[in-house]
Amino acid sequence: MLTSIAYAAGSSGGAGAAGGGAGAFASLVPLLLMFAVFWFLLIRPQQKRNKEHKQMLASLGKGTHIVTVGGLIGRIVDIEGDILTLDLGETKIKVTRGAIGGIFDPKAQAEKPADDKSAEKKK
Repeated sequence: MLTSIAYAAGSSGGAGAAGGGAGAFASLVPLLLMFAVFWFLLIRPQQKRNKEHKQMLASLGKGTHIVTVGGLIGRIVDIEGDILTLDLGETKIKVTRGAIGGIFDPKAQAEKPADDKSAEKKK
């Protein structure tokens, strides 16, 4: 019984060993294709968004209207290193640069037309 297992395992020499290199490359092709898909669909766009966000944070100045990652909308009134003081109307708060989600344009928000659904609810 043990000898049949040994014969079934075969030897590593012969004609089968020459094709082993091509088989190894063929098995790597799907793996490389999956990596390429992940790179172009996930990794690269995320790196691009991170770069744009860093540039936006570097360009912040006094008077800029911003939105925090928590959804607060305010205007920058003071900058002390990485600490920003925001005017929220009646309240002033201090946040770090990392808490800034984006720049808010109040003029564009005011010019935005109302949705049909919100206009119907008002009637």
